[in-house]
Amino acid sequence: MTTKFLKQSVLTLGLTVVILACGDSVSKKVYKSPDEEFGELFKEVQLKAIFPDSKTFADASPKGKVEEVLKRYEEEKSKPNFNLKRFVMENFTFSSPNSKYVSNVKLSPQEHINEIWSVLTRKTKESSGTLVPLVKPYLVQSGAASETYYWDNYFMMLGLQAAGKDTLMANTVLNFAQLIQDYGHVPTGNRSYYFSRSQPPFFASMVKILAQTKGFEDKLIKTLPQIQKEYQYWMSVDKGTDDAQKQNEARKKGEKAYRKVVFVGKNDVLNRYFDDNDTPRPEAYREDILFASKISGRKANQVYRDLRSGIESGWNFSSRWLRDGQNMSTIHTTDILPVDLNAILYDLELTLASIYEANNQTEYAQSMRQLANKRKIVFDKYFWNESTGFYFDYDFVVGKQTGIYSLAAVYPLFFKLASQTQAEKVAKILETQFLQAGGLTTTLSKTGQQWDAPNGWAPLQYLAIQGLRNYGFNDLANRIKQNWIANNLKVYKSTGKMLDKYNVYEEIAGAKYPVQNGYGWTNAILLKLLSEK
Repeated sequence: MTTKFLKQSVLTLGLTVVILACGDSVSKKVYKSPDEEFGELFKEVQLKAIFPDSKTFADASPKGKVEEVLKRYEEEKSKPNFNLKRFVMENFTFSSPNSKYVSNVKLSPQEHINEIWSVLTRKTKESSGTLVPLVKPYLVQSGAASETYYWDNYFMMLGLQAAGKDTLMANTVLNFAQLIQDYGHVPTGNRSYYFSRSQPPFFASMVKILAQTKGFEDKLIKTLPQIQKEYQYWMSVDKGTDDAQKQNEARKKGEKAYRKVVFVGKNDVLNRYFDDNDTPRPEAYREDILFASKISGRKANQVYRDLRSGIESGWNFSSRWLRDGQNMSTIHTTDILPVDLNAILYDLELTLASIYEANNQTEYAQSMRQLANKRKIVFDKYFWNESTGFYFDYDFVVGKQTGIYSLAAVYPLFFKLASQTQAEKVAKILETQFLQAGGLTTTLSKTGQQWDAPNGWAPLQYLAIQGLRNYGFNDLANRIKQNWIANNLKVYKSTGKMLDKYNVYEEIAGAKYPVQNGYGWTNAILLKLLSEK
């Protein structure tokens, strides 16, 4: 990013006079992560494994003010009869929105999905422990969840669009616009411990879906300040000119990266997933500490940041982030330039250019289009592998592609970055190596991680189907669609459930599935595909 454009970016926000009407506003508040807020108490509860997993206590709400709870803890912890678990149960509440909803397998899949939207809708305007309130009702991924997750919502909006749920679609955009306006980005989820990272930046894509709906055609222009602000966050200039200066200084010193930006040439940059914190995740506090302690030769804070950044990617976890492609002990997420993230940002740059053009801001439109064109040129240089005919992530620390075959390669097709020849080669590999009886496998690696084989995920099926259609590979797209739908319907018929992920290799009837009400993006993508004519 050039100095000229950095100045333009800051100026744009100052000049943009169109303000998003967010409706009722939640006053901006600084949210502390529970490990920071409760200090020693949080550490003791987590390390002594008072609960089966760390997220239980991370999501707990104190009874009364934090200061009062901590004061009681200091007064009681040294007493001979002090019992930590009893203290926690007396001073915190643990609520779960587990619904009493029972699936009715007599309903068609479409009827079931449309019935369950209300089960997956939450409403909160008051802070509850680490749960951050949103201005409008929002969707969660399953009936047992309280928080929403960023990139899930893009795919859930596709289902809302098919269902004609215009209000919920608008609410999603309004909630995320408010978060960007107040905090500069959409956190992973609306929990205080997620604010140090984001997820794949689909906000502009969400607005584009909403803008296709009658009555919301002007939303792209109205959300320009928020879309620009999110772009600045990913370009590591969201903190203003001060942060831009730090980025320039890092580059002059010969450093390879600064926050989410990686310097790949004299005047070029690409992006990576990068959490601003390097401490154990509060929602996996004990697990992270135990994991880091088993890894020799690496500093614990490096391991923590790579784990956190893997969460930001949405692919938590996958062989994509493992140096040896197999073992979690080799996780090095922050060393990797991801194909998918950079494809999304290419589309974001083009989207901004289009909005500026519609807003008669010609100079800004030209600047964004130039940045998109530069990213496209650099994209092929680092991610495309001509000998294999496939896209791979790039390890900028060692200076070579990772060689991990994954469905991240469908993003350049979805966002129309690929040439026709490149798309044809990717399509061939998808057909011969990824396509299974139940849909597309996420990777070709079997590591035990959930974003690897044999698992298939709804969002990646959709991106692949649409990406292939963009280049005229309709027959293959339809085969993927048919296999995925058949997989979903078979499980629904036998369990009455939609799942987060599916084994795309084996006979579905022989697999074991968790009991849950949902699953948000699986419901949505199935409904979207079934609604196609």
